[in-house]
Amino acid sequence: MKKRHLLILVLAAALFPPLCRAAEQFAATADPAEAAKDPDFAIQGEYTGNTPDGVVGVQVIALGDGEFEAVLSKGGLPGDGWDGEKPRGSTKGKRGEDGSVTFLKDEWTAVLKDGKITATTTADANLTVVLDRVERESSTMGAKAPEGAIVLFDGSAEAAQKHWKGAKLDGDLLCEGITTVEEFGDFTLHLEFRLPWMPKARGQARGNSGLYLGGRYEVQMLDSFGLAGVDNECGGIYKTAEPKQNLCYPPLRWQTYDVEFTAAKFDEAGNKTANAKATVKHNGYVIHENLELPAPTGGAQKKDEKGPGPLHLQNHGNPVRYRNIWLVKK
Repeated sequence: MKKRHLLILVLAAALFPPLCRAAEQFAATADPAEAAKDPDFAIQGEYTGNTPDGVVGVQVIALGDGEFEAVLSKGGLPGDGWDGEKPRGSTKGKRGEDGSVTFLKDEWTAVLKDGKITATTTADANLTVVLDRVERESSTMGAKAPEGAIVLFDGSAEAAQKHWKGAKLDGDLLCEGITTVEEFGDFTLHLEFRLPWMPKARGQARGNSGLYLGGRYEVQMLDSFGLAGVDNECGGIYKTAEPKQNLCYPPLRWQTYDVEFTAAKFDEAGNKTANAKATVKHNGYVIHENLELPAPTGGAQKKDEKGPGPLHLQNHGNPVRYRNIWLVKK
């Protein structure tokens, strides 16, 4: 290849980003009022009710452009009666001109309209099942900082600037991509977070952030609403442990993490004598209990496990928001 042609290729590569990068960019909003302009936003969510076989829960996931996936949980919604059976059944549907969404599964026809799912079956012409929309709230939402706690963020610019490096605010909410000024050993933590509306995104491109304990161990944040609940989805410890159940709420609903963290221990010679451990509640439900964390996870700010470390809220290119963050040193 002539040098002139090679130079043109190099310049073109510098001026134009790879197509794969462009393909990974999806519209995202952190503003519920803006998201509500999309008619799909009012349809996605959680529904529950009684059937002849007992309570069921259905999580309706928005996929963009009027398309949805309905995921069924026998016994109730995750964290509220689901029997834990995997894989969960699912089926897809599309919004019609009248605003309703019809899902077909085996002998069942389910129509979602006006905040209800009405299901009928060809097996029994007299049977109709109605599931009502529910909007759950974490049992620890709004938890007050106890006496002696360090209030890392209370909605004020003063707290943001005092406790976080590179803090940015969206009104009275804290933005992603920040690290605490102070470092900590063992602690109790409460944090509230809100994932953005990104219906056309999938997988790791959909509302991604993460809470790094001690700057080393990531508790994933991701819009994993309705998904299986694996180690790289919301509540998972990346490449270490999946959550006991996927407690992720729909996007733009406030969620909570409550963490009891014990740092790794070392003897005088510098040998590790105990792994770090964490108990994590997601939306008030224990998803990890006294879980050993054998090594820092991917993207850790600190690769060495010795000594205290900061909290880090990862910037993965998505507008995740935070509020009411406090910590108690043990």
